[in-house]
Amino acid sequence: MYYSISFSKQHIFYTNFYSFADENCFLRYNLIMPIIEAVPNISEGKDSAKLRALADLLRAATGVKLLGVDPNPCANRTVFTLAGEAENICIALFDFISLALRLIDMRAQTGAHPRLGAVDVCPLIPLQDITLAQTAQLAKNLGRRVGENLQVPVYLYEAAAAEQARRNLAFIRKGEYENLAQKLCTLPPDFGPNVFSPRTAQTGACIIGARNILIAFNVNLNTQDPAPAKAIAAKIRQSGGGMKGLKAIGWYMPNFNRAQVSCNITDFHAAPLHAVYESCQKEAAALGLQATGCELVGLAPLQAVLDAGRHYAPAETDRQKLIRAAAEGLHLNEVKPFSAEEQILEIKAGLID
Repeated sequence: MYYSISFSKQHIFYTNFYSFADENCFLRYNLIMPIIEAVPNISEGKDSAKLRALADLLRAATGVKLLGVDPNPCANRTVFTLAGEAENICIALFDFISLALRLIDMRAQTGAHPRLGAVDVCPLIPLQDITLAQTAQLAKNLGRRVGENLQVPVYLYEAAAAEQARRNLAFIRKGEYENLAQKLCTLPPDFGPNVFSPRTAQTGACIIGARNILIAFNVNLNTQDPAPAKAIAAKIRQSGGGMKGLKAIGWYMPNFNRAQVSCNITDFHAAPLHAVYESCQKEAAALGLQATGCELVGLAPLQAVLDAGRHYAPAETDRQKLIRAAAEGLHLNEVKPFSAEEQILEIKAGLID
């Protein structure tokens, strides 16, 4: 008897018993296949040859579907999104991290986005037939292997963190790469070296963890000044008393010629896309500015987009029309094209037509 899941035109078949194991973890599934998503963020957004080499590695990986590659030259950062069977994802991620560490030299890296290393952050996300706790164990196993075999400091975050403070990505990344030598002494990594050697200077540190789905969502302002974006971000994010499930910073994106409120939505039920946009519109108006549109970075779950569509077209029931209503209401095409086929997770993965 076989179980199969389809990613677009790919079909991956596994026998009735499957296991993933290492020296500290053994997960067994009968007639099911655990599916996870991974979203490694690297500190390179300009060199197309390096990005192509990394994408080609993932495309060639067994049992893995590369869902998206989203570079931002000004942030000097690229978000890769992949999905597949859990063990295959972990194998592919190790090879991906190994290559990225060889290609990226943090001693020469600059960019608008906060970062701690060449492979700055690598979250694993449970999608099907696997719990967040089990996904966190996979992240720990991957972190150990990366730290010990590639000799790079590895910090665990979110559900994989060993202590509460380390769950927060901002806490681990505070001070960024420039403060890493001191951080290794005051906040030792979970795995890998805790000294700032020439090797560490080149690679920086890697942050690996497990979390539920996060939506990277930026709101555009009609100004080039990042100060209002930072002020708006401080008011709307959860840590500032704003929306639960919302993290936000402000920056200026030269490639778009405007400032943005850059958001990470960790709970799109508590912080829906349209509510985040409207909060930015309200705060921008109070400053004499306008929030003119939005940018979706990477992929978003279908439900989050449909929720926005229902907000803007409450009488509509057709899925395609709701997606269109969301794109129009959020002005998702303002700074770059929005594609439902490429940016809605379930559609891109081939899980729905």
